Amino acid sequence: MSPDAHTLVVLRHAKSDWSGGQPDLERPLSRRGQRQAPEAGRWLASNLEPIDLALVSPARRTQSTWDLVAAELDVLPPARVDDRLYAASAGGLVTVLRELSDDLGTVALVGHNPTVEDLVERLTGELVEMPTSAIAVIDVAESWATAGDERAELRASGRPPA
Repeated sequence: MSPDAHTLVVLRHAKSDWSGGQPDLERPLSRRGQRQAPEAGRWLASNLEPIDLALVSPARRTQSTWDLVAAELDVLPPARVDDRLYAASAGGLVTVLRELSDDLGTVALVGHNPTVEDLVERLTGELVEMPTSAIAVIDVAESWATAGDERAELRASGRPPA
């Protein structure tokens, strides 16, 4: 990948709590999820350049995940809740990425499975499991407008220990 490549950080939300019977959009994080998310944030702070923007699904569990992740970062990036991230396909997520300004070097996308796994596979050609709080770091393209047109490079993936 070119040194001018844009970096996409795909983050699946932390473990959610199914016990309360809330509608899916309102499901909170479980205690385990509340431990997982800060660890993901510490990993990002230690291993990546600062994030320029976070795109976050409107679900409560994704917003809570991002809040806990962001609290661990040295530089707090702006976050944008995008309703399209909640029920999008991988193709829908690529559309969202293609709308980004090329001034944004590193973007985090906080979403849901199976869509985040599908997105990573679509961009990189690699099947990467994305359990809760998993991260995939992808060198995408020289321009966000061409994201998905060429094979992207998977730089790192996995779940930091909780």
